[in-house]
Parts: sequence; structure tokens; C-alpha cells
Amino acid sequence: MKHRYLPMTEQDQREMLDSIGVDSVNDLFEDIPEQVRFKGDYKIKEAKSETELVKELTKMAAKNADLKSHTSFLGAGVYDHYMPIIVDHVLSRSEFYTAYTPYQPEISQGELQAIFEFQTMICELTGMDVANSSMYDGGTALAEAAMLSAGQTRRKKVLVSSTVHPESRDVLRSYAKGQYIEVVEIPHDNGVTDVEELKKLMSNEIAAVVVQYPNFFGRVEELKAIEEVAHAQKAMFVVSSNPLALGALTPPGQLGADIVIGDAQPFGIPSAFGGPHCGYFAVNKKLMRKVPGRLVGQTVDEDGIRGFVLTLQAREQHIRRDKATSNICSNQALNALAASVAMTALGKQGVKEMALQNIQKAHYAKEAFKAKGFSIAFEGPSFNEFIVKVNRPVKEINQKLLGKEMIGGYDLGLMDDSLSQHMLIAVTELRSKEEIDAFVAELGDCHE
Repeated sequence: MKHRYLPMTEQDQREMLDSIGVDSVNDLFEDIPEQVRFKGDYKIKEAKSETELVKELTKMAAKNADLKSHTSFLGAGVYDHYMPIIVDHVLSRSEFYTAYTPYQPEISQGELQAIFEFQTMICELTGMDVANSSMYDGGTALAEAAMLSAGQTRRKKVLVSSTVHPESRDVLRSYAKGQYIEVVEIPHDNGVTDVEELKKLMSNEIAAVVVQYPNFFGRVEELKAIEEVAHAQKAMFVVSSNPLALGALTPPGQLGADIVIGDAQPFGIPSAFGGPHCGYFAVNKKLMRKVPGRLVGQTVDEDGIRGFVLTLQAREQHIRRDKATSNICSNQALNALAASVAMTALGKQGVKEMALQNIQKAHYAKEAFKAKGFSIAFEGPSFNEFIVKVNRPVKEINQKLLGKEMIGGYDLGLMDDSLSQHMLIAVTELRSKEEIDAFVAELGDCHE
């Protein structure tokens, strides 16, 4: 049987109606006034049989340009990375796939341990003391970090670099509006946070300075210089970071960050259609009791056997709402598990090698574009993304690339008019030399 569900027969329907004591389905709506009920026909297609419907949807799905049929150079926050095959195998186990949340630790030890390992690996990557069990995504993690900073410092102004992902900045503004917190953007200089402008904006009213590392333009920020300016005014230093990049870059925790957040999508989470993702949230020890969401702790039972429990749950489900650290009351346990399995399969050396391949292949692509006569915007140290200036609309170029089974880079004109005809290109470890060379050649043809 191909059914992924149990279809309801007329007999099933009759038995259910008899059980609740009504004659027909229409009787269930008798409380709704007759004059407001819809009595026409919906303007939709006639229902098809299961076989016909599957055939139609399969044809529609085949029109999509996906990462199996096309070579992708699109990043901007969602990346095409290597996913060890074991990730899907573990996620598909019913113990993990169907579990919602481990409220009963005595029967949830496997899931709790998986989350605990996620927290541990995030701490190792970021150089921080404590990490929570995950957040919804990188954007909400960033906004939560800014709100934590405002509460901790009792200040009402946050500085965020204009090199932070534009969608994360939008989420931050949404959060800040409800908390009556002012958000001010720090301008950039050649694609990195302008430290001199930051110094002018700093005061004893600033709760936090928020930057991204590597930033939205792919550039690697000078975290130490920014940290010194932030801490000189006793503001919190918040760093949003690609966790894969930390396999090669100095962890923000070693450069003075108070809070490190980001998105674990590069580890074992497919790009899908932009989600779902898995945000991470790591802090130093003094902020441990301010962390949003929840943490998994390790302990021993009365027999001295290691066990795991949810701990430090200062969230609205468990305490008075006005005392809660956050309204975030759940986490992305399944995606956190995917990230844990991917990081475990790769190992410390594998994560480092994967990060270095991103740097090297992006550098090769950048040099190939230069040799082809392209201008690189915001030249300087970068991770796996860089910006190429083109001589026609990026949307037009990307449409032509689709015809060549290639997914082009992100159109920066969508976020900033001054960056019209600039393409943000991502080159991950999955891109081969042949694919990169073909992409540069195709873009060169469109450029002429």
C-alpha cells in the first residue's frame, strides 16, 4: 500500500458521527448563523484521484531548480554543504523523528544526550562557556542576544553593524520595537564595520555592539578592535558567526565576545526553501542564568550513573511571564540533532579541513573572476563568499544561468540600491574546479 496515511471511509465517518450523537457533518456547524455560511463553489480544480494527483505534483516538482539538478553558487545565509549520509539515517529513527520535547527525562535520555553533545560542540567551536539547546534560527538568536544585553546592562540602545545579514537586522528591529529599544546601524568601510564610526556612536547608553563574523559580504571582521571599543563603554559584545567558519577562524570567545550566536545550518541541515534552521546561543559563565530557552545539564542518578535533564528553564512556560528570560519556549531539537551528527561524523579535523576548503575554493574563484576582467567589491580577507560587480541586472544574469543548470549568486541590489549590479557569490567545499571554471566562463559571457 502506498498510502502515507489511513484514508477515512464513509463507514468511518458514520461511526464517528454516531459516537458524538449527530446525523451529519453539517450538524457540527449549526451554531454558525445560516446567513454567514458559504454556500457557493470554491474556484478550485475538481478533485483528482490519488494516482492522478501524484502524477501532476511530480511534474510540477520536476520544474524546480534544486541542488541535485543544478550547481549552486547561492549563499547569503543558506549554504550548500556536504551532509554525511548518516545524518538522515539517525534523524529518520522514530525515537528522534516523532519526539517533541524531552519533558520526561527518564524516558528521553537519548534525545537529552544528543542535545547535550550539541551544546558541548557549540561551546568548543565558539570558545564560550555555556550554550543552550538551540534557537529557532540565526536571526532570532541575534535578536534574543540583543534583548539579553539590554536587560543585563539596563540600557536602551543597540548598535548593529550594517554588515550583519539584512534579515537578521529586520528581526532585531521587530524585537526592539516591542521592548522600546533603539537600534542604530554602524556604517561599513570597504565591506567591514567602520571602527572609527563606531567610536563616534559609542556612549554609556549603548547596551550592545552586534557584528557578524564572517559578515554578510563574506568579509572577516577585526573582532578585537571592535571588542575594545564596545567594552570601553561597558557595552556587551555580540558576535553572530557561521559555525563552520570557526573551524578555521579564531573563535569569538577568544577575542572577548560576551555572546556568540548564529545558525547551525552549515552542519547537516539542508537548504530546503530557506528553512527550517537551527540557531545556536552561547555565552560566558556570568550570563548563564540569562540565557533564553533552556539548557540540558549532565548529572548522576542515585546509583552514580550518568544522566541528563533539562535545567535552567527560566522561560515563560515555567515561571511568571514577567520574570521569564525570553518568550522563546521551545527549540529545534531535531535540527540540533542533525548538526550534532554532522559535526560528530566530520570530527575536529574534518570540520577544520572543510572550513579551509571553503576559504581556498572561494579564493580560487575570486582570482579566476579577476583574471576574466571582473571587479571584486570590498576586496580583503573573506571566508566562502565575495562580491563581483557585473554590467547588467543580476536578475537577468541569474535567469540565463538557470538555463545552464547553474544557480547564480545573491542580488545585493535587493537590499541596497547602491549595490545594484553586484552579485554575492558563495563557493563551498562541494564546488569542484570544473564547476567553478564553468561558472566563471558563463558569467563572463553574460558580462560581455
